[in-house]
Amino acid sequence: MSAVIDESRTDARQRRIVDAGIAVQDSSNTMSAFEYLRTRDIDVHVIERVLLEPHRRRSRS
Repeated sequence: MSAVIDESRTDARQRRIVDAGIAVQDSSNTMSAFEYLRTRDIDVHVIERVLLEPHRRRSRS
């Protein structure tokens, strides 16, 4: 049970960071968003997907 709670907390934290990175991209540029996400330990594959392939982003719930 504890692992599920820890995982959901990590997922929620990562989701907030990724959403903020997308906002950086919208207000500034892709490189700034990349650096923002990279310095917050978001996996490079996730960064590439959300910044370079917006049609592949997961829907927000």
